[in-house]
Amino acid sequence: MSKYPIKKTESEWKTQLSEEQYRVLRQKGTERPFTGEYNMLFEKGTYICIACKEPLFDSTSKFDSGCGWPSFDASIEGAIEYIKDSSHGMIRTEIVCANCGGHIGHVFDDGPTPSGQRYCVNSVSIDLDKKQKS
Repeated sequence: MSKYPIKKTESEWKTQLSEEQYRVLRQKGTERPFTGEYNMLFEKGTYICIACKEPLFDSTSKFDSGCGWPSFDASIEGAIEYIKDSSHGMIRTEIVCANCGGHIGHVFDDGPTPSGQRYCVNSVSIDLDKKQKS
């Protein structure tokens, strides 16, 4: 069973998520660059996990990295789990929702802000909650 607070079977996730959401969040897929709904959106609010609604990123940490995916320079404390990812012939740090284990994207140490971080996030894995203002 899952080590995360939210515990669902894969068939339950398939029922809850769209096919693309399931592919990204549960099978560690990636959406094509420059296609995501949130890549160039800069409205105020809180970005939440699409699967469990847990807050992940504050809109004040979002920036345009030019990489084709929504980018943030920090996550909400305790919201993200960091996992070494050596797939595809490279070593990266995968980021998953600490509440449900859903794949969010990867974090890199090449961000332009003082944090030096660039959280590269799949739009399909998040939603913007405009009610939770930053």
